[in-house]
Amino acid sequence: MIWVKDFGFISSIDMNWLDNGEVISAIGQFLAEDIGRGDITTSATVPDEVRGVGRFLAKEYLVICGMNVAEAVFLHLDPDIPEIETGFQDGDEVEEGTIFGSLKGYADVLLTGERVALNLLQRMSGVATLTRQYVRAVSGTNAAIVDTRKTTPGLRMLEKYAVTVGGGKNHRMGLDDGVLIKDNHITLAGGVTEAVIAAKQKVGHLHKIEVEITNWAQLREAIEAGADIVMLDNQSPEEAAKLVEMSRNLNPNVLIEASGGMELDRVRSYAEAGVDLISVGRLTHSARAVDISFKIQTV
Repeated sequence: MIWVKDFGFISSIDMNWLDNGEVISAIGQFLAEDIGRGDITTSATVPDEVRGVGRFLAKEYLVICGMNVAEAVFLHLDPDIPEIETGFQDGDEVEEGTIFGSLKGYADVLLTGERVALNLLQRMSGVATLTRQYVRAVSGTNAAIVDTRKTTPGLRMLEKYAVTVGGGKNHRMGLDDGVLIKDNHITLAGGVTEAVIAAKQKVGHLHKIEVEITNWAQLREAIEAGADIVMLDNQSPEEAAKLVEMSRNLNPNVLIEASGGMELDRVRSYAEAGVDLISVGRLTHSARAVDISFKIQTV
């Protein structure tokens, strides 16, 4: 019943801005890595004609994310499998012990796809859950929580989608998505002003230019050179508040981003310092996979 050799099957996934073809191709690679030449345990123990139902069980509080991705895993193996039955959607919060979805189909399909589906669902829900905690921590302020490029190779689209499900916003999707001049760029360009001027001459007028700064002198230089956004790198909340005030006096239209070591218990202090954006690498590089099980029974 399992299509272990044909991973080119394309299904439709309604996941906002996610690129369906890219996601489906990645899922095919994940399945190929796990299945190899075939699921020998399932083939040896489960008859082809047995049908079952698998239920997704939250074993802790979590924010659901990736239901359509999990569904796509099973669709790769059997394009005739029904959709996941659920009364929930991505972004919903569920408590420990909640069965938030079920899927009926051939038992061998459910068994073979279980691990990849759970890996993705647990990972994405983990990112969404952690992001929701950060977003709540700055509730009532004007600061937005944004992600970074510190993503798992091959999972960037899924992880950044999970950030938005958790209530955060996406920073750059990739190096081609915007200009972010950091310390190494400044060194190699010969200074902040030189880097900003060079960028303005070479990129289109629609591209924003952001500059990472570490002190007042660099802040002033970046703004006077025409930066649209300044990133306060590894500043204390007190230092950030002073730099925000200085920036507003120079140009109130420049956005201020705080970055570096943004622990959950201190992120609000940066929001209250007046920054517009708080970038948090741990949303994707350190989010813990949440605990979800997939229990299968015959029907």
